[in-house]
Amino acid sequence: MQDDKEALRRRFSELCDRADTRRTPVFSDFLDMHEQSVLEETRFSSPVFLWGGYKEAERRIACFGFTETPETDELPAQWICIAPAAQKFADALTHRDFLGALLSLGLRREMIGDIVVTENCGYVFCMRTVVSCILSELSRVKHTTVRCSAVEALPPDAVCAPEYSEVVVAGTRLDALCAAVFRLSRADAQKRIAAGRVFVNSREITKSDFSPTEGDIISVRGLGRFVFDGVARETKKGKLRVEIGIYK
Repeated sequence: MQDDKEALRRRFSELCDRADTRRTPVFSDFLDMHEQSVLEETRFSSPVFLWGGYKEAERRIACFGFTETPETDELPAQWICIAPAAQKFADALTHRDFLGALLSLGLRREMIGDIVVTENCGYVFCMRTVVSCILSELSRVKHTTVRCSAVEALPPDAVCAPEYSEVVVAGTRLDALCAAVFRLSRADAQKRIAAGRVFVNSREITKSDFSPTEGDIISVRGLGRFVFDGVARETKKGKLRVEIGIYK
């Protein structure tokens, strides 16, 4: 694991040095949350900005030489809409279905960012270098014939706001929150945290007693993510009712 982190740091430093030398923006491929966590822990001589096509994106590109969100035409990535040719006869398509169809074309995972599924269509943020392949080669997802087209951005209502509710916890430690939200045992939550499967604002956290602050987004690999919205009140038994928003 440590060797993996060192290799990532060297790669990021090379990209940063290239941006400094050329005095022009330089981009990484799409980074997963572990890679973003390593990036956040590394100091660079020039600015770096993470962007994945929309604010809540999980998979993002590191943009060296930027201090704010790049303009769409400055990014090496493009949105593609994958839509059933005939919705009436289409399967119910999921994120897994769209990702599987894309990978079956021989594309590397780091070429593909987030896939947002809405109204049985998949919106894929991908590197521009693979756009032509997808547009010309992808014709079927699961058993459904599809048509692909390049689009400027996600539809306004494609990303749903988190659904808010309250959970009761003994305290606001990370393991307690994860256990309550995803209905895990405390021991299971602690194992996932220790294994590097839990991220707070894309930063890998391996200590179960970490206490998130209000507004933090907590992601658990394989389970989902939620926003911690703070303590609402204390119960009569001395426990805490906390507000959380789950991303569906």
